[in-house]
Amino acid sequence: MATFLSCAALSTQIDYQQSTQYKEGKFHNSQDVSSGTSNLPKIIWRYLTDKRKEAVPTQTIPLETLTKQRLKIENDGSPILYRLGHSSLLLALSGEFWLIDPVFSERASPFSMMGPKRFHPTPISLMDLPEIKGIIISHDHYDHLDKESITVLKDKAEHFIVPLGVGEHLKDWGVLTDKIQELDWWQQVQLEDINITATPSQHFSGRGITDGNKTLWASWVIKSPKISLFYSGDSGYFEGFKQIGERLGPFDLTIMENGAYNELWADIHMQPEETLQAHI
Repeated sequence: MATFLSCAALSTQIDYQQSTQYKEGKFHNSQDVSSGTSNLPKIIWRYLTDKRKEAVPTQTIPLETLTKQRLKIENDGSPILYRLGHSSLLLALSGEFWLIDPVFSERASPFSMMGPKRFHPTPISLMDLPEIKGIIISHDHYDHLDKESITVLKDKAEHFIVPLGVGEHLKDWGVLTDKIQELDWWQQVQLEDINITATPSQHFSGRGITDGNKTLWASWVIKSPKISLFYSGDSGYFEGFKQIGERLGPFDLTIMENGAYNELWADIHMQPEETLQAHI
């Protein structure tokens, strides 16, 4: 069973030592896996020598623009999902809006002039977003947790639901402590009629050279009276998917990671057939 935590309880100082994932100052997966760093020389060599086929789109990606007026008209209380690019999602649930892993910056990088660049603009700008009930973050990598986006959204969103440790980033960027709920795997919060549970994933974390696995990573189960959905975040294939389905499923919708696969880091990103099996 999931552990229920009230928002009030989560606003106090959290003891990470109570997490079974936390050992010797770092968070760990449920089984020993490689994050790919042990293969770093091979990764660098292949990046420099391999010819990647169409790593960048050769044609313009079709984009449907969203406006605040359109969102208002369509938001009739029925669940709606809008994909904003990469892993960023906008959800309409019970008449209110939620964001998952919002990244609105041009690059997913600590540097504004270098690093992975988006293939298309976001369908809606940060400034045009409606008021946001809550923001859910899967982990602290740059393509899922964007400082520039958070600094704008900190006053637009009521709640930030994140894995253990990620709240420290948010507080450093100006998010009020009482807006932040940090969850361990299998812990949940109830915000009006929306129930959110942090569930296991198989990945890693870190935004620099020295902070590897100092914060937890998670997948998420989101339930409203009209829909039950699962968001995988980034994850390798592991038995946790079966456990999540048995404990909290079935789901009306699963949103599964795919596209970052390579045999050199197969433990932390799924191959396409594994993504399908994880959904099943």
